[in-house]
Formats: sequence, structure tokens, C-alpha cells
Amino acid sequence: MGHDRDPRPNGNVLTVNGGDGRIIEITPSGHQVFHRFLDRSGSPPGSGALFGLAVAPHGSGLYFVDDAVNTLRLLH
Repeated sequence: MGHDRDPRPNGNVLTVNGGDGRIIEITPSGHQVFHRFLDRSGSPPGSGALFGLAVAPHGSGLYFVDDAVNTLRLLH
């Protein structure tokens, strides 16, 4: 289940999955074009760890909340 999302300039949407610790990019037509683990802690891995998403200034990265360690992180 995605907890937050952020639109990209190309119209795609980024969302984090609080159930499995992944960030996912989805096209406007609903196709998944990218995924990556941001957190693998817990059981099952990444469970309940991710929420909150914001583009860093000047598009230099993406901020996300890693609730497993109560930290705001920056993905480049």
C-alpha cells in the first residue's frame, strides 16, 4: 500500500510501499517502470518502514521517512 506519492516531470508517479520497503515509479497508464528497496529491516523485510515523500530542492534527490529508524533520509 503506497503511503505517499510524488509526481515526476515526465508525468510518472513515485510512491513508497509501506508493506515491503520499496519505492516504485508508475507511468500515467499504470505500468510499473522502476522499483528499488529503500528499507529491508523488519519481518517481512521493509514492513511498516516507509512513508512520506518529497522532492529535494532543485530535483537533487528525494526525501523519504524511514520509520524503522525514525529518520528522514535523502535518496540521490
